[in-house]
Amino acid sequence: MPPSRAVGRPAPSSEGRMIAAFIRRESALPRVVSGLRTRFSAPAVDHGPVPEGALTIASYNVHKCVGLDKRFDPARIGDVIAELGVDILALQEADRRFGRRVGLLDMVAIERRTGLRLVPLSVIPQGHGWHGNALLVRGGRAVRVRRLALPGGEPRGAVVVDLEFPAGALRVVAAHFGLLRRHRSRQVDHILDTIAEDAHIPTVMLGDLNEWRPGRRSSLKGLEGSFGHARPGPATFPSRMPVFALDRILGRPLALVQGLEAHDTPLARIASDHLPLKARLDLSALPLTAAA
Repeated sequence: MPPSRAVGRPAPSSEGRMIAAFIRRESALPRVVSGLRTRFSAPAVDHGPVPEGALTIASYNVHKCVGLDKRFDPARIGDVIAELGVDILALQEADRRFGRRVGLLDMVAIERRTGLRLVPLSVIPQGHGWHGNALLVRGGRAVRVRRLALPGGEPRGAVVVDLEFPAGALRVVAAHFGLLRRHRSRQVDHILDTIAEDAHIPTVMLGDLNEWRPGRRSSLKGLEGSFGHARPGPATFPSRMPVFALDRILGRPLALVQGLEAHDTPLARIASDHLPLKARLDLSALPLTAAA
């Protein structure tokens, strides 16, 4: 004889069971995301007040200007760039991926709105960058530019740009690493070999380095001897619910990079699949031998 049910409590329908299961999953999702974020990224770090005149820098993978709503909207990316309020901005996927690598953004409008000027990196007149890596600068000038074709099974590139600001010299390495771990390790070695000369110049390396593993398995461990550490920073991917710290800003010497944080706004959460990553650079705090 089947067990009796309490009077007045009918068995839930299949639809009711589905709704209850969905609610349980939805309520558990924030805990799961929080656990993954704790494992694969680190919270923003506040190093205290930075003196006036410190530079603000950011890295932003614009996903070829296609947002999470599948819309191609370069103007929306321009709005996020305006939100950042930075002096140096490295972009990834700023050019078309296939065919003629023409730029996707209205750089004239961005310069008029933000003061950021595109550093000439492209080898074609209509392009923004090198292998999709573009660099925009306000208040400084480029004195040397190097374009690197990174090793690996897919076309990837990096740029090394020496800049002069009123506060001093700065070397910027902007890169977009490959999808395979062994390729990323080779790309790290190639960049380190390139910037081995003039090691006294303050250097910041930033971009979408495509590494989510922390610790010994990270393909970025080779950077630790030069940049102090390559531990994950704030989560930037996926933008709607960020868990992984695919985007990095690393400094040499270590005190160069301060106030590292993800730029998490409603617009940034939909404009691309990555959030921008921001930091402050205090050139005045560096030893005189490094800033000379």
